[in-house]
Amino acid sequence: MMNKLKIVVVILTLAILPVGCLVVPKYEKPADQNAASFHNGSANVDTLASVVNVKWFDLFNDEVLKRLIYKGLENNYDMKIAMARIERSRAELGYTKTDLLPAIGYSGTVNSNEKTFMPSNVAATLSWELDFWGKIRHENRAVQDELLASEEGRKVILSNLVSDIAVAYFQLRDFDNQLIVTQKTLETRQKAFDIINQRFLAGYVSEVDKVQVEQQVAIAEAVIPSIKRQITDRENTISILLGEAPGAIERGKTNYELQVANTIPVSIPSILLKNRPDVKQAEMYYMASNERIGVAQAMRFPSFNIAALAGFANNDVSALFNGSSYLQNASASVVGPLFNFGKNKRRVDIYRQIAEESRLSYQKTCIVAVAEVEQALQNVRTYKEEWTARNKQVMAARKNLELSDARYYNGYVSYLEVLEVQRSLFDAELSLSELTQNQLSSMIQLYRALGGGWN
Repeated sequence: MMNKLKIVVVILTLAILPVGCLVVPKYEKPADQNAASFHNGSANVDTLASVVNVKWFDLFNDEVLKRLIYKGLENNYDMKIAMARIERSRAELGYTKTDLLPAIGYSGTVNSNEKTFMPSNVAATLSWELDFWGKIRHENRAVQDELLASEEGRKVILSNLVSDIAVAYFQLRDFDNQLIVTQKTLETRQKAFDIINQRFLAGYVSEVDKVQVEQQVAIAEAVIPSIKRQITDRENTISILLGEAPGAIERGKTNYELQVANTIPVSIPSILLKNRPDVKQAEMYYMASNERIGVAQAMRFPSFNIAALAGFANNDVSALFNGSSYLQNASASVVGPLFNFGKNKRRVDIYRQIAEESRLSYQKTCIVAVAEVEQALQNVRTYKEEWTARNKQVMAARKNLELSDARYYNGYVSYLEVLEVQRSLFDAELSLSELTQNQLSSMIQLYRALGGGWN
């Protein structure tokens, strides 16, 4: 009896200590698919702190935009789903950790027939699988990596949410401005129509002038309903992002009044890859899939188990708790595969390929991250250049319209010239409004691509 007890003590000691070996392949970080520096930007290794710490909505001096973003962070359903996913991952990690500990339970059976094969019994049981090959530890590490991936996934959603709210807000203010431009254009054309119509009735101008200006009035009238539809669409989009029922959205400053409060930092790709949450998430998934290769490998080897039982058993229920009914037992067992036609080996191959897919996905994410920064840098630069040129066009078109009106009313040119200048000005003002929105949005997209704003 003492020898059996010693064997059980030795087994318990081995189970508590980190015995055995981990059979997972050693993790090696995949090579980053990035260049030494951005093609469209200058390298600046001192911008990491500003990239990480500055909040996007502090880049613009609009309190209304800030309130909308805070409301979205609090109420957005995608954010709530992400938080629920993190909590689920934490619960899964706690669940798998318990596999390292013994399972302690109880059982009891009461039989009225004393001749039954199974006597009445009450017992406490213990069962424990030794993690000799690291199967449970590999699974724990995999789940822990998935928990970290889910936390990075929350940051990805936060990234998209903040940028989507800001961009949708800029688009909304753009449509507001386009509506103002169109209404002013309609008002100007309506006044011109009233004047020309009076001159036509007095016989000073032909009907052609009247019809031409009447056509331009109708064109401006037709644009207004289209812009109003787009305003409603943007308001609905923002409401959904805020986790609210569709309704009117509070307005702050116009896009022309918004100014960038901080210099947009430009960083090298190696720093980018340290801050992009989608890159971190992809690597965490690769690490998790690599750990599960170890789980599959461990399943090819025998598992070691110990069990213990202590309780009472007796055919006579009334004598169940007598001293003579007491029993105890401890046992150790080994179970392993012998021959299953390569099934366990194929399982390892499956998880190796899953890990390979995750590795390739990680490298693709790195390439996409660098490409997004390259494009964002180019957008910021070229939108600024384009806006400057378009603003000059608007200034020139306004002056041209003023001169054309004077030439027409003094009888030097036909109204066709005035109409052409009006169309040019109208198109230029709408384009300038859209470019202002694109310029603001490109700054947000660049900051998101650089991986900032998490603190």
